[in-house]
Amino acid sequence: MTPEMINEARERISPYVKRTPLERSETLSARLGTNVYVKYELFQKTGSFKPRGAFNKILSLTNQQRRNGVVAVSGGNHAQGVAYAAKTLGVDAVICMPENTPQSYLDATRGYGATADLKSNIADAFAAVEEYEKEGRTLVHPFDDPLVIAGQGTIGAEILEDCPQVTDVFASIGGGGMAGGVAVAVKNTKRKTRFWGVETIGADAMSKALEAGKPVTLPAITSIAKTLGAPAVSDRTLKLIQDLFESVTVVTDTEATHALDFIAERLKVVPEPASSCNLAAAEKLKDNFGPDSHVVIILCGGNASLADIANYPR
Repeated sequence: MTPEMINEARERISPYVKRTPLERSETLSARLGTNVYVKYELFQKTGSFKPRGAFNKILSLTNQQRRNGVVAVSGGNHAQGVAYAAKTLGVDAVICMPENTPQSYLDATRGYGATADLKSNIADAFAAVEEYEKEGRTLVHPFDDPLVIAGQGTIGAEILEDCPQVTDVFASIGGGGMAGGVAVAVKNTKRKTRFWGVETIGADAMSKALEAGKPVTLPAITSIAKTLGAPAVSDRTLKLIQDLFESVTVVTDTEATHALDFIAERLKVVPEPASSCNLAAAEKLKDNFGPDSHVVIILCGGNASLADIANYPR
C-alpha cells in the first residue's frame, strides 16, 4: 500500500463519490479539552465510506471481468457500497450475507440491485464466495485488497486538505482496511500524526490479532456494532495497524451507545455504533491530548435503524 495508489484511487473514483465535510466541533472540543474535528463520512452515498473502495476495485476490472460480475461478503455497509457501485457501473453483483443482518441493510442492498445470498453466519458467507469465484465472478473483498484499501484511504487525503494541522485521528476497525488506508495517506505527509484504532467487545478481531501476533478468528460476532464484525483480520491489515497505529482501544457496546446518544443530541447526526465508538475511545484517551492537539474523529457510517437504536444497551 503506497500513497501513490491512494492518489490514483482518488482521481479514479472522484466522479462517483462525495467529498464529505470535515468540521470543527465546539461541543466535542469542550468535552475532550482540545481541538476536535469530525469527518462526516456517514454523509457518503449509502451512508458509509464503503463505496470508495468498491468503486476503486470495480473501475480497475477489465471489461470481461465486469461482464462476469462481482461477489462480496458483508454484514451491511460493504454490501451496500458494492451494490451501489456495481449498479452505477452496470455490473451484476451478488452479496453473501449472514442471516442476522439487520433488515434495513438487506433492504438497502437489494434496493441497489444486488442479489443477497443469505448464510447462517459471516464465516459461512465468506466460504460461499469461493463458489461464486469459480463461476468467474471477481471478489470485492471488504478489506484485504490493495485497491479497496486505497479507495478507503482517500478519506485521509481529504482530512489533510481540510485539517492540515491534524495531530491525531480516531478510526474504528472492522477488518482494518479503512483505518490502514487513511493512516498511509496522512502519515505520508504528516509522519508524526498519531492514529488510534477502536473496536467494540465482541467485534475485536484486530485487538485479538495484535495480542497473538497473527490473525485470530473470532468464534462469533456478539457486538451490536455489526459493521465491525470481520471474523478475522488479514496479515496485510494487521501489518498496517502494527506499523502505523499507537494502539487499539476496545470499548463496550454500552459505551458506544452512550456516545451515539450524545452525538445525536448535540451534533444532530445519527451514527451507527461502529462510528460512535470512536468518541467513546477518545474520551478514554483524552489525557493524551493538549490544547495544541488537533484530533479528527471519523464518523464512518450511519446505517443503524431507529428500531435498532431504541434497543441498544444503555
